[in-house]
Amino acid sequence: VQLQASGGGSVQAGDSLRLSCAASGGTFSRGGMAWFRQAPGKEREFVAAVRYGDTNTYYTDSVKGRFTIARDNAKNTVYLQMFSLRPEDTALYYCAGAINRPISSALRDRTSYRHWGQGTQVTVSS
Repeated sequence: VQLQASGGGSVQAGDSLRLSCAASGGTFSRGGMAWFRQAPGKEREFVAAVRYGDTNTYYTDSVKGRFTIARDNAKNTVYLQMFSLRPEDTALYYCAGAINRPISSALRDRTSYRHWGQGTQVTVSS
């Protein structure tokens, strides 16, 4: 299964972006999908996740209320809508997929996801 992320760009603080991640060669409709990000010199960190059969969505604290994750199973795509972007959101954003549904406590763990996209750069200037 391959993941293709897109939608990154260079924006000003306060702007919005929507990232997309399309899966091909398989589906994660009964598993989980997530976004992670990695800033220069920092470890890859969890941003948001959604999983099959769960109406909840999961976010890291710093993006709650600003970012929204959503999936379209018909299009085999997951989105990350980002509002009120801040310079500290600058990073390379990766989408990740798990074919098997992760348990909720594991959604923030990189090792729960076997499939990764190539990353899309988000740069926010002040």
